[in-house]
Amino acid sequence: MSPGTTGTAGTTGTAGTTGAVGSTGAAEAVAVGGAGGVADPGQERLRRWRLVLGGGAADGTGCELAGQDAAMDGALTALYGRGDKGQTAKDRSAGLGASAPSVARWLGDIRTYFPSSVVQVMQRDAIDRLGLSALLLEPEMLEAIEADVHLVGTLLSLNKAMPETTKETARAVVRKVVQDLEKRLATRTRATLTGALDRSARINRPRHHDIDWNRTIAANLKHYLPEYRTVVPERLIGYGRASQSVKKEVILCIDQSGSMAASVVYASVFGAVLASMRSINTRLVVFDTAVVDLTDQLDDPVDVLFGTQLGGGTDINRALAYCQSQITRPAETVVVLISDLYEGGIRNEMLKRVAAMKASGVQFVTLLALSDEGAPAYDREHAAALGALGAPAFACTPDLFPEVMAAAIEKRPLPIPDTA
Repeated sequence: MSPGTTGTAGTTGTAGTTGAVGSTGAAEAVAVGGAGGVADPGQERLRRWRLVLGGGAADGTGCELAGQDAAMDGALTALYGRGDKGQTAKDRSAGLGASAPSVARWLGDIRTYFPSSVVQVMQRDAIDRLGLSALLLEPEMLEAIEADVHLVGTLLSLNKAMPETTKETARAVVRKVVQDLEKRLATRTRATLTGALDRSARINRPRHHDIDWNRTIAANLKHYLPEYRTVVPERLIGYGRASQSVKKEVILCIDQSGSMAASVVYASVFGAVLASMRSINTRLVVFDTAVVDLTDQLDDPVDVLFGTQLGGGTDINRALAYCQSQITRPAETVVVLISDLYEGGIRNEMLKRVAAMKASGVQFVTLLALSDEGAPAYDREHAAALGALGAPAFACTPDLFPEVMAAAIEKRPLPIPDTA
């Protein structure tokens, strides 16, 4: 086997399915993350291929690893193993063993040798390939793991089975991820939506304390009188920013089926950010075949997340019926449905509810996903039907979400990403 052929730890080859090293970013991290310092370019190339391919008699490199390179290879072998394509997950997991302490040591090793993004990929592979979900219920495992949105989703799905001794540790892990997300997303979201709210509240004849003097002066510079060294404004511009009353109602309606885990995490964080804005009355509703209103917990997104129950079926029609019952000011309301649209309820009734809400003046937004996971799986027939009603369905990244909400608040076309 030549160095150009994919092998043990790469994409489908000796070990079968793609693992952390099989993805481009992880492969590069493996190739450059070792001891380095090899003077001979040919030997360095062989070393990189050896780390990517995983070794064994058939890898074709003839390269022996030592020091940190050998330790890296051991950490990868513990997860991806060596052997034939037909190996089972149990065979491949021999290096990790079955106890939480050995897994915790392995987690520490991979954090030493690989960057955080690769660590998270390897952790997800370990959970999926080796059946480590049960070990996530042990505190020492949780304390060692590199937390990310995907891990939070896994913890939430295990919430009901989690022993009391582990729940506090799990909450601490979830809180860390949530706080990191809030730091990244909150400031821009508030700034974007504050501007949208100001523009949506434009008034033609503002009272003195409602005048936006900067925009008024800029719009009337042509009326400057040099002899008086002043501007005589022909048109006053105001946005009613002095008012502290609620300007918009936002209802986040979130599908909590298992496939929507990352979207639930991001939506809960955004829900808490929106709820902190005085001019927006925010309601957060989660659903599967039942509907739960978590609005009273929006001051703490961690409480919201632990109030969800990932998994189960989906009844979008029932969820929208509840949301519709909560609307008191249709023209000032934005309903955001976050779902893959795999409806288990009454399809025609669901579509009728969306049409009725839009006819009453509600701004209706359908997000197939709210995450960075790429193109989601979704029900294309339902998405097309919603599009025909003027409620196009599309996936949205967390970075784009503030712009989507701003457009909905201002009642202008949504910034739908190009999926071509």
